[in-house]
Amino acid sequence: MFVGVGASRVRDMFEQAKKNAPCIVFIDEIDAVGRSRGAGYGGGNDEREQTLNQLLVEMDGFEANEGVIIIAATNRKDVLDPALLRPGRFDRQITVPNPDIKGREKILGVHARKTPLGPNVDLRLIARGTPGFSGADLANLVNEAALMAARVGRRFVTMEDFENAKDKVMMGAERRSMVLTPEQKEKTAYHEAGHAIVGLTLPQCDPVYKATIIPRGGALGMVVSLPEIDRLNWHKSECEEKLAMTMAGKAAEIIKYGDDMVSNGPAGDIQQASALARAMVLRWGMSDKVGNIDYAEAHEGYSGQTAGLSVSAHTKELIEEEVKRIVSDAYDRAYAILLERKEEWERLAEGLLEYETLTGEEIKRVIRGEPPHLGEDEDDRPSSGSAPSLTAIPKTRPKRKPPVEPGPDMEPEPT
Repeated sequence: MFVGVGASRVRDMFEQAKKNAPCIVFIDEIDAVGRSRGAGYGGGNDEREQTLNQLLVEMDGFEANEGVIIIAATNRKDVLDPALLRPGRFDRQITVPNPDIKGREKILGVHARKTPLGPNVDLRLIARGTPGFSGADLANLVNEAALMAARVGRRFVTMEDFENAKDKVMMGAERRSMVLTPEQKEKTAYHEAGHAIVGLTLPQCDPVYKATIIPRGGALGMVVSLPEIDRLNWHKSECEEKLAMTMAGKAAEIIKYGDDMVSNGPAGDIQQASALARAMVLRWGMSDKVGNIDYAEAHEGYSGQTAGLSVSAHTKELIEEEVKRIVSDAYDRAYAILLERKEEWERLAEGLLEYETLTGEEIKRVIRGEPPHLGEDEDDRPSSGSAPSLTAIPKTRPKRKPPVEPGPDMEPEPT
């Protein structure tokens, strides 16, 4: 941008607004020009400050009855210049979080308005199963479901299309072209089964939604848990149980294959566990040794407008020790649960090897030694009251055993 161009464009914009009054001026990503002044160096920063100064001047020049309303949006309110937020400028600040279940249902209704839906589609059920989704995520979900229906030549979108689309949005696209060796597939199955068993054992973990050993995105497999209601906060006991579930994959690999054969598969789990444990210690005051002090800024270094707090070497060492202790305790807890429920864990791993993808209810049936869904044949299909939901039918059916020839003392079963 040439020197002075930004300021001149701001002047032109407000002149056009006054000519077209009454009107609304909407500035998206205002942090691009509205960052605090004096935080950087160079000509580019000077030009940005000139643009910001002109914006402030124009906003001060408005009369109350000119009929021009100025609205701005940003995800980084913390970096905005304080002058922007003074009374008479952007003095009304509205936080727009991700929608709750009612909001998600209404947003789905808007995006599905032009999409032909099948008779079994329940938007409220979809809204319940998409906690944390933003409006853009929900729009993408409807679009993906429509694409999946179109790929199979269907003229309307079914509930199964929505569930498959949700899996793609949440877990990534399936990479069935990736060929895994039997050893890699087995290790992935035991790893994911470990996550699922610990998640089902600990009562404060979110319910297990689905487990798969089909490569998706950058992972060879994954277990997805979804809260039953929109989560607004975390308690210490919930964090500790979530950490145990997160570390269960590595514990499973070590129990099954030994310390020397553990893979780099738990790398993502370790990263997630470390981030949660650091948040507990640095920001949430969940460590008695560290205390109720926010050390997050000191740990992250330069953040926003300041260069961080000065922390002694002893305090840094104490923080790292607490993070390590919390993660180690979670690992030990997961290890003990898997040893205690080893038979169920191995049964689930074998089920994943056979079916590749199992829903939460199917996982519970496999653990009990039952078939994952009742009735393999069309004639054996159960009534609607006991039928499995369409959240995800396993990708592969179990291998059928060859028919046994009846011996002299055996009679064929009645059909």
